[in-house]
Amino acid sequence: MLEEFKDIIAGLEQRINLYKSKLQDLQKRRERIEDDIRTTHKYLELAETLHKVEIGKGVASPAGQVEDRERRSLLEEENPSKRILFERTKYVGLSVPQAACLLLRESGGALHAREIFKRLNEGGMQIGGKTPVTSVSTALSRDKRFQKASPNTFMLVKDGDMILV
Repeated sequence: MLEEFKDIIAGLEQRINLYKSKLQDLQKRRERIEDDIRTTHKYLELAETLHKVEIGKGVASPAGQVEDRERRSLLEEENPSKRILFERTKYVGLSVPQAACLLLRESGGALHAREIFKRLNEGGMQIGGKTPVTSVSTALSRDKRFQKASPNTFMLVKDGDMILV
């Protein structure tokens, strides 16, 4: 009888250990799923932000200026993760001159091509080539909306008190 009791106890201890192990595995799986959910939420926010930016790019004024009301409203949103995602992707899909226009308007003054490249890159724009700063400088030199303030330093063209965009 004592032997049977020991066998029952040993069997129950095995089951307890098995259930504890299974519970730990399920908890780890739940943590991975929760991480996946958080990541998917962030990607969804990014996709929604990019969607809003693309819609905003599609609306142009008669002068050819890309409307940035959507961009400003995204920057003013209270959700910090959306703001961070927007900051990292705000120049995606724009040409170098379009993005530089927005950037120089935001900065309120002239910027060196190296600084323009750095900020565009931080905003998600990919500028390839061996000399991307030269690419930025060349693109802005060829566009009537920009003038050189000094070598490789650009500002928006002003007509009287108005900035031409």
